[in-house]
Amino acid sequence: MTTTEITNDTTYRILPTPIPLVLPHGYTVSEAFHVAAERIWATAETKVRDLVTRHPGRFPLYTENGQWAVDAEAWTNWCEGFLGGQLWLLAQHTGDSWFRRQAEEYSTHLEGRKDDRNVHDLNFLFWPTWRRWYEATGDTSKNDVVVHAGRTLAMRFNERGRYLRSFLAPESLFIDIMMNVGIIFHSAQETGDPDLARIAIEHCLTTRRTLVRGDGSASHEGIFDLDTGQFLRQTTQQGWRDDASWARGQGWAMYGFGTAYRYTGDRRFLDTAIACADFYRERTGDRLVPPMIGRSHRQMPPSRAPPPRSPPMRSGSWPGWFRMR
Repeated sequence: MTTTEITNDTTYRILPTPIPLVLPHGYTVSEAFHVAAERIWATAETKVRDLVTRHPGRFPLYTENGQWAVDAEAWTNWCEGFLGGQLWLLAQHTGDSWFRRQAEEYSTHLEGRKDDRNVHDLNFLFWPTWRRWYEATGDTSKNDVVVHAGRTLAMRFNERGRYLRSFLAPESLFIDIMMNVGIIFHSAQETGDPDLARIAIEHCLTTRRTLVRGDGSASHEGIFDLDTGQFLRQTTQQGWRDDASWARGQGWAMYGFGTAYRYTGDRRFLDTAIACADFYRERTGDRLVPPMIGRSHRQMPPSRAPPPRSPPMRSGSWPGWFRMR
């Protein structure tokens, strides 16, 4: 167990191995799900192969008029690991050596970003790619890249506010970072570095305290006073307004606090993941696809209500303590 003691008698513990993922007792998956899943795999295989063949070595992020916007402007480079991760998943699922070669190539393209201090998204880049590469081969040099990226991300830590700052501004904390803090937990676990453990846990506690509301809804952004570290207010770059809950950010919260629990065994993180999941379930019901914006404390004027649906949360975020491996 990685443990560090500091002067205020707080102890930071990382478990020797993450808590394993298991389905709830008595839970069964229907045959219809397996049939649908195979259709999804087949579609993904076709689409990803076509994208890589048409745009080799490129990482298009979105479409314009139904076509990949290959050279379009990106707000921030945070999505490149997703394509590599899809290639690793398809290589594992199909056994096709073509997907394996592409997965290695697209992962290699990202290696230099292990030193990227301009983004808070290094888990998005390296966990689906280099971490899977390590798992597929056992080559510790691949894991070294993941650990290096975790150390780089930890450099974003603001000591006064006790949070990892977003790419947007030093005073800004995003709920998105809960999806990325896992790589710091991993680095702490692999190296036994107590400061990495401290940074990861303190960031999660600060996010829990400042961005997750009493009803389990999550704010997108928190603003801090840089001189004192004091939390000032919740705001948003993505949601409908400051007191709303952005659907994808709710997914970040469920997944991220579930991950924090798996690495620490700290029930506070599990309880937070459950609260966030309950909020999601209550607002989504049987629709599966969540409302785009979850109303939190006040009702939206009907004339300004957002469209009723949004893209589903990313794979592995439901519930927060489940991860697609």
